[in-house]
Amino acid sequence: MSTKIDPVHVIGGGLAGSEAAWQIAQAGVPVVLHEMRPVRGTDAHHTDGLAELVCSNSFRADDWTGNAVGLLHAEMRRLDSIIMSCGDAHQVPAGGALAVDRDGFSQAVTARLEAHPLVAIAREEVAGLPPAEWDSVIVATGPLTSPALSAAILTLTGEGELSFFDAIAPIVNFESIDMGVAWRQSRYDKEGPGGDAAAYINCPLDKDQYEAFIDALLAGPKSEFKDWENVPYFDGCLPIEVMAERGRETLRHGPMKPVGLTNEHNPQEKAYAIVQLRQDNALGTLWNMVGFQTKLKHGAQTDIFRMIPGLEKAVFARLGGLHRNTFLNSPKLLDNQLRLKVEPRLRFAGQVTGVEGYVESAAMGLLAGRLAAAERLGAPIEAPPATTALGALVGHITGGHLEGGKGSFQPMNINYGLLPPVEGVAKRDDTGRRLGAKEKSRGKKLAVGERALADLETWVTGGTKIAAE
Repeated sequence: MSTKIDPVHVIGGGLAGSEAAWQIAQAGVPVVLHEMRPVRGTDAHHTDGLAELVCSNSFRADDWTGNAVGLLHAEMRRLDSIIMSCGDAHQVPAGGALAVDRDGFSQAVTARLEAHPLVAIAREEVAGLPPAEWDSVIVATGPLTSPALSAAILTLTGEGELSFFDAIAPIVNFESIDMGVAWRQSRYDKEGPGGDAAAYINCPLDKDQYEAFIDALLAGPKSEFKDWENVPYFDGCLPIEVMAERGRETLRHGPMKPVGLTNEHNPQEKAYAIVQLRQDNALGTLWNMVGFQTKLKHGAQTDIFRMIPGLEKAVFARLGGLHRNTFLNSPKLLDNQLRLKVEPRLRFAGQVTGVEGYVESAAMGLLAGRLAAAERLGAPIEAPPATTALGALVGHITGGHLEGGKGSFQPMNINYGLLPPVEGVAKRDDTGRRLGAKEKSRGKKLAVGERALADLETWVTGGTKIAAE
């Protein structure tokens, strides 16, 4: 005699919610997918289709051997992702990237979920917290979470805000910083909570370099807000170009002030201005540019920020931005099962967890769905290891981020800086020739990818069980 399995409820029919619902159903667990469109529309969506692509139609680079998001693609394909499967089926030419026919893609996802015998689609808004009798819920409502649900989450978590303008500073890969120019030192050698008096990387500018930087900053093209992004700047989160517009010396008395620092490469030389970078992840592979939130367009950011001494060859894990978003302070609020600590029946998935990008959002939906299904079946599993792209994302949003004060946790795309480096990568080829920088970089990325896929396979075929809490 079979035992009836209660459904898991998924709120939100975007990429993350659609992926979560698919994974749950494929595991043999019934699921109810709640999507408020067309009953209630949003300012950004134009159809009532599931997994509608609101902005770009690109899932970005598709090469797992040399690109972190391509590695995430490969891992998701291995885990029967509906988003990747429908994306592959509706691919359009885009060079090395995976871009899709947005209408065909959405229609395919909708059709497959509608046809699944264990999926029920409820076209309704879930206003406020889900009913108490729903004992397993995935909230995958994205950056346009309804006001009622946002307010309910705020009340439950005790947080001050969910919906606001991200003030995001660029993040740089440590390996790309020229430490022959930059140096480690905290201002006035002040020790932080961990006892580190060299917690910052400092990049010095002389007067001419500073003036040229300000000129480029003021002249650079800026992104404009959409009409519905009607949330003002927060105090203390002004874009650097707005500060520069208030006076050419403003940045020198703000985030670029040169006081309390001595250039270890030339102690007698006083910098006119200094850009500081602060460690952003526990691995020490990512460093954010302190106070450099910006609405410069991405191409301009790369050019302008590489004018800074020490960052001439900077590789950016993410560029800066300022736009409306809705996301949780996940390191504080979520456990590594993506459950809300104060109410574990609620899981979160997608952009609301603090990941950025279509693929990353869908990836969190995939994991939330698998974790919820395993829990429902009485055999809970751990998240994938941190050596995988999937595990690295979970690790970052639930514990890998280093706190740097209020608002320091910001959404993140998948990037190699989130994965632990592979040791012992070859520095010479088979003939004994020393490899160049680009060749070594390709070798490191390939090694990271090979390790990730091998570790994911181990997780899939023999995933570690965890005790039910």
